[in-house]
Amino acid sequence: DDLAYYVFHRSAHRVRWFWASHVIHHSSQHYNLSTALRQTWTGFVSIGFIFRLPLFLIGFPPAMVFFVAGLNLIYQFWIHTEVIDRMPRWFEAVMNTPSHHRAHHATNPRYLDTNYAGVFIVWDKMFGTFEPERADDRPQYGIVKNL
Repeated sequence: DDLAYYVFHRSAHRVRWFWASHVIHHSSQHYNLSTALRQTWTGFVSIGFIFRLPLFLIGFPPAMVFFVAGLNLIYQFWIHTEVIDRMPRWFEAVMNTPSHHRAHHATNPRYLDTNYAGVFIVWDKMFGTFEPERADDRPQYGIVKNL
């Protein structure tokens, strides 16, 4: 499920059709827990659920897929904060953290189109989309051309 989320989230940044539904989540110029709640109501219309379709096709029960997708979404709530600086190194190596996700929400050129992870940051590391947050390049939030 987390790999399906990664593919969906990456597509939501790269494909205009999906970005039209996802942009509301990134348009805030502030980064806090309320940013996590800025979710689209057009997700079903934009057919974003298609990315989890392979899970059903290979035999996962729908209840399990929906449950795990819910866990994925709940996990991502707490990472929308500037209050937590860094987690322990072992945790940052595997899990998506506030530091990784701040870089994802940043408009700084080095951070654009990076860190699409939902729960496990390993997908970004495997597919070359990981960029660590740097102290000498603090994230600026919002979108490149504010609405």
